[in-house]
Amino acid sequence: MDIRGKTVVITGAGSGIGAAAARVFAQRGARVHLGDIELSLAEQTARDIADHGGEASSAQVDVSDEQSVTVFMKGAAETWGAVHSVIPCAGIIRDGLMINTDRETGKVKKVMSLEQFQSVLDINLTGTFLTIREAASLMADNGWEGVLFTISSVNRCGQVGQLNYSTTKASVGLWPKILAGEFHMKGIKGIRVVGIAPGFVGTPMLKNMNQDALDAILKDVHIGRLIDPEEIADLMVYVMSNEAIDGTTIEITGGVTYGPRQRAK
Repeated sequence: MDIRGKTVVITGAGSGIGAAAARVFAQRGARVHLGDIELSLAEQTARDIADHGGEASSAQVDVSDEQSVTVFMKGAAETWGAVHSVIPCAGIIRDGLMINTDRETGKVKKVMSLEQFQSVLDINLTGTFLTIREAASLMADNGWEGVLFTISSVNRCGQVGQLNYSTTKASVGLWPKILAGEFHMKGIKGIRVVGIAPGFVGTPMLKNMNQDALDAILKDVHIGRLIDPEEIADLMVYVMSNEAIDGTTIEITGGVTYGPRQRAK
């Protein structure tokens, strides 16, 4: 599939992987429609793309709100005449233990609140569902071919302190097989579904964290560094161009390893 002239819709496009994907797809000739809860951030990404000769539009979107997502997606189709791909990068992290006990008494002193759990599900899970549902509906009704992405994570395998976040990433990591199966069952051709599961990404939050903590993380990464957001975007561009990739989730982690590290003696 040639991505030149195709319309790619990206949420969470104001920063991180979303902004990187917007820039890379625009550089390769795609038209990008960018959304973020903070409109000014989406607008800034769009301006940066336009300043470098790319084609971009922007709008505010609250991915946890059904009406907001519907309006946003229709706006993309009206602006560019079609929707060929959607990349739902909007997401949040609100880490914490389900129950936290006092060191001295052993009694529970704090729990993960329902709001702390539900807020992550609302954005990462429900938001992804609404975003790709609306895109898929437009694509199916109009015969527009392309790719629905889900943004999973290496933490879909489970991460202590991330019961809420890991739950959402495990879920969306399963969706490509389920949705590709549903589309095949209904005879919907040309709409592929592919999950991308990054490892530790070089976002400002990770780059600026305590250096000792970052070094400890990188000891479990085979290539010994954080993944560049642009490397993830490059993978998504490749997925778009290779029509054999469908119904699967691809890890891009730099070789994250698990379990005890083996030290040479």
